[in-house]
Amino acid sequence: MPNLIDQIIALFKGQPPAPPPPQEARDPDATVPLPDLPAIKMPMAAPPVDEGSARRLTIGVAQDVGRVRNHNEDVLLYFTAELAGLEPMPHFGLFIVADGMGGHSLGERASGVAARTIAQTVLESILPSLLADPRADTDRPALKEVMEKAMEVANRKVHEAVPEGGTTATCALSLGEQVIFSHVGDSRAYIITDSSFEQATRDHSLVQRLVELGQLSPAEAAVHHQKNVLYKALGQGDGLEVDVDSRRLPPGAKLLLCSDGLWNLVPDEKIEAIIRGTPSLQGACEEMVDAANAAGGPDNITAVIIQLPR
Repeated sequence: MPNLIDQIIALFKGQPPAPPPPQEARDPDATVPLPDLPAIKMPMAAPPVDEGSARRLTIGVAQDVGRVRNHNEDVLLYFTAELAGLEPMPHFGLFIVADGMGGHSLGERASGVAARTIAQTVLESILPSLLADPRADTDRPALKEVMEKAMEVANRKVHEAVPEGGTTATCALSLGEQVIFSHVGDSRAYIITDSSFEQATRDHSLVQRLVELGQLSPAEAAVHHQKNVLYKALGQGDGLEVDVDSRRLPPGAKLLLCSDGLWNLVPDEKIEAIIRGTPSLQGACEEMVDAANAAGGPDNITAVIIQLPR
């Protein structure tokens, strides 16, 4: 019988699905207006968590196709694990948000390939040592190297599988009080503590680069006609540089991972107010999605909030 680790990893080792039938040529960035139709809700039931438990990771998730597009290029994939008892292990969580590019089918395929590849690479590298006998002399992988490698493998896989597509990817690996972020593109990760609200990732967009060079103000960047143009994404081929950062967070800190369908429509100040003012993480995610749709919902919207144990 295969062990638990092999069974989990085997989920990612199937043959890639057959490519979709040819589509009529279209503008990759074209959208399909859907007047008089309600937003299409994606079935994203949150995991059953006890938010009153101070010793566990708690999670909220929400995803919506938005009010304009008729397909979803966002992918959210996450795993959590805990071992309680005489020899407990640190809580473990892997969270991935990917936002595909390249038009209908290409973007969906790119984000799916990326998320599955990242998860497979990370789980293969970390789970065996995490579940090993704590009294044994087991080699522990360097977490930053694991996360960087996972993104590099995903970059290659996306380039091979979807040569005309690409995707952002923002990932957080939580192990005890340590969080490792790996990031490419303009999906985002935020850190929320009792006293601070911080964007933990840097947008790899043309306008952000111009802001950093002093050629645009943040206000000008927010309305620039090229604000969604990226200079870095998974699938671009060789030479990709991945942002990787390790942080040690205080007990009870929260993480938000989201696609640009949220932060492009809902200002940071409102995101922070929703998270701080909503009793449950799930409720906060749903309220943020509703706020993005109320602002027009031109893009797919994905949000996941993670709270570390206190």
